Amino acid sequence: MKALMSKRLFALLSIVSVALLSACSSTKLDNVSDAKASSAVASVAADHLNPNSLISKERSVYFDFDKFDIKANQAAVVERQGKYLAANPALKIRAEGNADERGGREYNLALGQKRAEAVVRGLKAYGVKDGQVEPVSFGSEKSLAAGHDEAAWAQNRRVDLAYPSK
Repeated sequence: MKALMSKRLFALLSIVSVALLSACSSTKLDNVSDAKASSAVASVAADHLNPNSLISKERSVYFDFDKFDIKANQAAVVERQGKYLAANPALKIRAEGNADERGGREYNLALGQKRAEAVVRGLKAYGVKDGQVEPVSFGSEKSLAAGHDEAAWAQNRRVDLAYPSK
């Protein structure tokens, strides 16, 4: 918590410093284009907080049974999240690997970890920095869907990208 507040304070001080330095400029800048650029950057940086954005809505990557390779139909989610995180390098998240209830506890923890690490590798392909995404595994402990059928198991074979709430 203290580290997060320190990072926020550093970011705020950096922004204020840039604003003060740009105020000293002897060249007249186009204020309209600067305002639009600032607005665009601010909206991109807050997409993970907007519940209607794709970044917020698509935070899970799903896997086939007993697999940890990213499926073709999940690649767009990894790409979108990777580009967003690369554009926001100060943002730190967790890749939380999960497994369905089949298999032993240790096996499911290892499978969840492999899934989380696969997603981290996929995100890095889009420019995400080392240490920006922490891979963790919950095995089958954090089930999304209750049930003992393929539909429930399919929802539980996933990696959730956990963003900070603020």
